[in-house]
Amino acid sequence: MGTPARPEARLRGGAIWSRPPYFRLPLGERLLPVRGALPGEMAAQQPLRVLALAGFRQSERGFREKTGALRKALRGRAELVCLSGPHLVSGAVGSEGAGPDSEPCLPPEEQPRGWWFSEQEADVFNALSQPTVCRGLEEALGTVAQALKRLGPFDGLLGFSQGAALAALVCALGQAGDARFPLPKFIILVSGFCPRGLGPEESVLQGPLSLPSLHVFGDTDCVIPSQESMQLASRFTGAITLTHPGGHFIPVAAAQRQAYLNFLDQLTE
Repeated sequence: MGTPARPEARLRGGAIWSRPPYFRLPLGERLLPVRGALPGEMAAQQPLRVLALAGFRQSERGFREKTGALRKALRGRAELVCLSGPHLVSGAVGSEGAGPDSEPCLPPEEQPRGWWFSEQEADVFNALSQPTVCRGLEEALGTVAQALKRLGPFDGLLGFSQGAALAALVCALGQAGDARFPLPKFIILVSGFCPRGLGPEESVLQGPLSLPSLHVFGDTDCVIPSQESMQLASRFTGAITLTHPGGHFIPVAAAQRQAYLNFLDQLTE
């Protein structure tokens, strides 16, 4: 009997691409053996594996850079596998340094991306308005499902901004029985919010979500006001909140770093 065919894979721009389309191994990440494949002593020392979902208009490389201080703080305790959205954000201008003329020239891991759009004709997203559509949401859920299947297993999820809203939805769908999304052991949501305009799927976020959760948000966040993050936290049983005096970013000062470690320590007690 011949060897079963493997999905086609090739290198492109520093990322490993494989079929089916739109699935890519995040830059700098690698496939790891399934936990438990090593002897018990060694397996117990493995760090927690966390799938980290980028925010809107963030590239994969940009999100890795912005989580660099967090990954350093969690070294040996947790490993972040960063993932950006499946949709290119056309005409995006911002910290990623991409404009409408430069996007096609950028390698895939540097292109600004999003998880879904809140308008039918424009590649824009507004977390605070009531959209008529969530264009591209099903593709976003499919991208996460592929990552969980091909890069997992994962112990937890982390999400930033739009990625946090998506991570919460993924957990809600998993708790409701969606086989694509096994419920993780924990979730960390930074500048999160309850996604609007989901239609029938919005109801799954109404009931309490029964998994350990840490909700991080800034007192001066003008993109996602703190009350939005608090509303999302209220959907989780026993939610832990961590505030900081800054704005729309992932804080890693000494106080927040210790809070992350304390939260993770509770999971292993």
